[in-house]
Amino acid sequence: MPGQPAIHVKGAQGDEGRRTLGHANSLSEGLELEIWSVAPGSTRTAVSEGSESLLVVLGGTCDVTVRGGEHWASLGRRGDVFGGAATSVYLPPGASVAVASTNGAELAVVRAPAEAGGEAYVIRPDEVRRETRGEGSSKREVHTILDGSRPAHRLLVGETFNAPGGWSSYPPHKHDEHRPPDEARLQEIYHYRFQPEQGFGVQRVYSRDRGIDEVMLVEHGDTVLIPFGYHPVVAAPGYSLYYFWALAGEGRNLRLQEDPEHAWVARPA
Repeated sequence: MPGQPAIHVKGAQGDEGRRTLGHANSLSEGLELEIWSVAPGSTRTAVSEGSESLLVVLGGTCDVTVRGGEHWASLGRRGDVFGGAATSVYLPPGASVAVASTNGAELAVVRAPAEAGGEAYVIRPDEVRRETRGEGSSKREVHTILDGSRPAHRLLVGETFNAPGGWSSYPPHKHDEHRPPDEARLQEIYHYRFQPEQGFGVQRVYSRDRGIDEVMLVEHGDTVLIPFGYHPVVAAPGYSLYYFWALAGEGRNLRLQEDPEHAWVARPA
């Protein structure tokens, strides 16, 4: 979309923490993602007025302190995103947080506009809901970290793992209209990692009227905003694909609609 705000932000090597995607540089209506690299022996601090946040440890171990409140030591049990389920910390709007690491850590920090209220809490790996979805070439593992069963205002967050050559968000689905109880209007962000890191995948974001129709080569560290429309993704053969996903919009129930042209793929034979 020449001249239009981005929906695809390429990864940056050696970045010590920046807003990779948000309302200032994309079609986002408030959903924001930062990737923090906390160097060994260092501390990062932040406060998000008017937004709730979820800090997800992508790799390494860190200590998290909320000013005037909780302190959690040694959060994180995996070396990278392919090493098991995540450890996360929910922060209500206005919370001031410090993240320190002795040996280094990487975190995804996702935010969404929210009214004041709520308490900070930890979601540990054994509290993440793990399930297998799809069959055949669209079989994938989904980890739901934050859903409507946990306290939050707007955020829904999780991780998905595709086998080499595998598809997800397939059959293509969307969640861009407020039509309860059939569909919820939710924008979404995908943040990608690959194993090995030189891997790649392909994502398409499109609507039935072709108001948007983008096909993107996604690589390690890339981030994609799904402002509306269907959004399937496939991993290249030989490379495991991971994406961190976060949604925010109207309500906290993920109600979606599949593309009727492709929904037959998932129906029993």
